[in-house]
Amino acid sequence: MTTLLEAAALLRSRKASSLELTQDSLSRSKKLQPQLNAFLTFTEDAALAAARSADADFARGLDRGPLQGIPVAVKDLFYTKSAPTTAGSKIFAGFQPSFDAAVVEKLEAAGAVLTGKLGMHELAFGITSNNAHYGAIRNPWDPTRIPGGSSGGSGAAVAAGLVFAAMGSDTGGSIRIPASYCGTAGLKPTYGLVSRYGTMPLGFSLDHMGPLAPTSRDCAAVLNAIAGPDPRDAYSASQPFSPVNIPPVPSLTGLRIAFSEEFLLESIDPEIKAMVESALRAFHEWGATLVPLKLGWLRDVVAISHVILPAEAASVLEPHLGRRDELGSEIRPLFEAGRLIPAVDYLQAQKLRRLYRSKAQAEIWNHCDILLAPSTGITAPKIGEQTVTLPSGLDVEVRAASTLLVRAFNVLGVPAHSTIGGFHSSGLPMSLQIVAAPFREAAVLAAGARFEQETGHYRNPAPFAA
Repeated sequence: MTTLLEAAALLRSRKASSLELTQDSLSRSKKLQPQLNAFLTFTEDAALAAARSADADFARGLDRGPLQGIPVAVKDLFYTKSAPTTAGSKIFAGFQPSFDAAVVEKLEAAGAVLTGKLGMHELAFGITSNNAHYGAIRNPWDPTRIPGGSSGGSGAAVAAGLVFAAMGSDTGGSIRIPASYCGTAGLKPTYGLVSRYGTMPLGFSLDHMGPLAPTSRDCAAVLNAIAGPDPRDAYSASQPFSPVNIPPVPSLTGLRIAFSEEFLLESIDPEIKAMVESALRAFHEWGATLVPLKLGWLRDVVAISHVILPAEAASVLEPHLGRRDELGSEIRPLFEAGRLIPAVDYLQAQKLRRLYRSKAQAEIWNHCDILLAPSTGITAPKIGEQTVTLPSGLDVEVRAASTLLVRAFNVLGVPAHSTIGGFHSSGLPMSLQIVAAPFREAAVLAAGARFEQETGHYRNPAPFAA
């Protein structure tokens, strides 16, 4: 798989033009659309015009950075004035925003070429991307399986090599789960680091915007273009953003890496557990110090998300309750359940959240630099599969099994990064999750980059890669 930064090097060496990359991206995306269903809308005319503009800029010596001339796509909850924004729902079919999302503005300012809008789980409220209105999105490793969600189109498009990066949103794992199931890198940044202005919300205190891309270095390049304060987003972090610069060989000497047998490595597929244990040994060999921690209390943080998210999602949908019958049958009960959560429970959950953030500082970040875990404890389930059986013998609903190891880090608001960790005996990818204290994106991305560099797993293309 050609990475974003490799494509950027091709453009600067004149071995390829942006127009050629963009035409190839659009051609391959359309060719695989019947098999993968990754896109909802193509923006072909605008993309070709942007590519020609990027080539003209290169010709006159104007270089806006590594995204210039690079084909990318965005999840269909980012507003685009040049194309409809549906959030995968009939309620917003045909909705044409009058302005671009902050992320889209920044991507275009960096010279990126937007090829289209990507499919997703309806209203971002789910992890399968089995969309009742626009059809199931399919995993490039095995089209009978889900790509994860809610940013399923983003994961599928990157894994299939249709674009060099895609934007997703993560409210309870919706960047990291597709990255895990599709074998890509994906970053949920610190809460507020990337503006949510011009995005359709799901849970306003849990929503994070971030990239999916072939590698950690590619994610860093996208993050550098899109991060920073935005006064239009009331929850935007006010502190200046320092660009992430990953050295050619990131040093791990002295890096403290925590892990938890108690929570993050229990009740998961034995091959995934073995993959994480192998990664821990490798990090140790490369100079890191391993720190075992008791983190069973993260289950309580996961429970908090089950109160906050439904309540906030119900409040988002409140103006559209008269059209609830147009919602897919899977997500309608989720919104209805959110309306039944008492205000006192929601407020108590937010109070507990603040306490657990302090606890995380005292019991995690004071003892380590990064925390290592799986992104998901299972590989991608089959489309339509309702439950999976854990090693304990317990049958668990697919949504719960997929989100168990990621939800807590939305509540805590910390950066959490997924990168491909290896391959299951089934041939499906497995994923490492690398987590750090707030605003330590550089730490998780550097660790991911070193792991990718040493293992080369990202070089293995998905069978349905174009």
